[in-house]
Amino acid sequence: MEGETKVKKMSKKVKGAAIGIDLGTTYSCAAVWFDKKNRVEVIFNEQGNNITPSCVAFNDAELLVGEGAKNQIARNPTNTVFDVKRLIGCRFRDPQVQKDMESWPFKIVEGPAEKPTVVVELKGEEKIGQEVTDAVITVPAYFNNNQREATKEAGTLAGLNVMRLINEPTAAAIAYRLDHMADQIWHSDKNVLVFDLGGGFDVSLLKISKTGVIDVKAVGGETHLGGEDFDMTLVDYCIKEFEKKHKEDIRKNPRAMGRLKVACEKAKRDLSSATFAPIEIDCLHEGIDFFTKISRAKFEELNSSYFEKCIKLVEKCLFDGEIKKHVDEVVVVGGSTRIPKVQRLVEEFFDGKTLCKNMNGEEAVAYGAAILAARLSGNDDSSERDIVLLDVTPLSLGIAVEINGVSGNMSVVVPRNTSIPTIKKEKYYSQINKTSVSISVYQGESKKVKDNILLGRFNLYGLTPGFNGESDLEVCFNIDANGILQVSAEEISTGQTKSITIAKN
Repeated sequence: MEGETKVKKMSKKVKGAAIGIDLGTTYSCAAVWFDKKNRVEVIFNEQGNNITPSCVAFNDAELLVGEGAKNQIARNPTNTVFDVKRLIGCRFRDPQVQKDMESWPFKIVEGPAEKPTVVVELKGEEKIGQEVTDAVITVPAYFNNNQREATKEAGTLAGLNVMRLINEPTAAAIAYRLDHMADQIWHSDKNVLVFDLGGGFDVSLLKISKTGVIDVKAVGGETHLGGEDFDMTLVDYCIKEFEKKHKEDIRKNPRAMGRLKVACEKAKRDLSSATFAPIEIDCLHEGIDFFTKISRAKFEELNSSYFEKCIKLVEKCLFDGEIKKHVDEVVVVGGSTRIPKVQRLVEEFFDGKTLCKNMNGEEAVAYGAAILAARLSGNDDSSERDIVLLDVTPLSLGIAVEINGVSGNMSVVVPRNTSIPTIKKEKYYSQINKTSVSISVYQGESKKVKDNILLGRFNLYGLTPGFNGESDLEVCFNIDANGILQVSAEEISTGQTKSITIAKN
């Protein structure tokens, strides 16, 4: 069946442990299945915490990772790197990359193949008890092909065999299913909406059966819609307050910006449980102290457009999945779902429906990935946890045939929310009396290629125009279970083919 991925355990267990990794924009989490204990356990970091800041730092003596890196950002801002998940699979000259660079204290330059490259200056207790060689890594549901390929390569560079990439809400759905397997009132399939708001925003509509089928109906989301963006609205507010009071602009002071960001993130977290939060920083800029008090109402006002956009994306996901608001369960995961206003908006959208918050929002994605890793690696022998995944491609995929170096509109080959893995074929005609053709592969929802993401291009030479001067071409899109694409084109009359695995550009 097209799109069906039966997750079978390997006939032989892999060497060492296979882990699930939730590679987050702001925080990351890892988990592993313990067969002897018959449960998933989160892997705690050296500080004993279940999540680790997605942050690294360099100084004259060492490389710091996680909390150690985050804790020294105020005194070493230009060599502390954070939030760079938003660079994965992007080009240096992408408008969003250029905009992000304005708010980061570290330096980004254009590297080989137009890749954004971070520039820095740089002059034994075991946690699992065994070697880790294999991993399932989660990605946002809306990640495009370039971003997925880059994530997979990052895992490989870290010395891991990446067994599978899985969408973050789908991983949360696996955790939800395991958590509810013993639920006696679950007599039939459930339509479940996973609302995942962390460093970015994901939403997925799934049909989950008790027999183990997880059928993704539609996905949506946005990279620049999450905790980091909420932090930056507070940072911008404080910059304006400081400028209003002291007539000084602190934007070009990296140390001040780093300290302000840390203080604003803390205030944001405090406002999830308090109605007011102070932001107080001694000697923020040119010896001037800064103090303000932010109310929850003001925080909500500053971020209202972001919160409302989340709801619009939920509405779009329901429309794409052809299911109205009457879902059986709304599961919220991700650190930013602690924000009271976010919870209220979701509840109101679903007409007062009680949200499912019984899973740990920061662990659920890694938890589900660990279950999948255990099945794929053969380290979980329970037939009760058989999983059939029916995932989808988040964005439409298509081609534009270039004539004299100019591309026309994108012709869709694989519509968004098509179940994967899948193979789709379409026939096209080359230009009259041309013996070669250039084919560009795009991802996106606009008819105009300039508004979509260019994934790659390739040329087919030596065409043999037929009686009417045209050549019949068949283009084939093959998407694997990781959502990674291979495209081939064949001249039907001669069988001449050309293919390309779409990787990072």
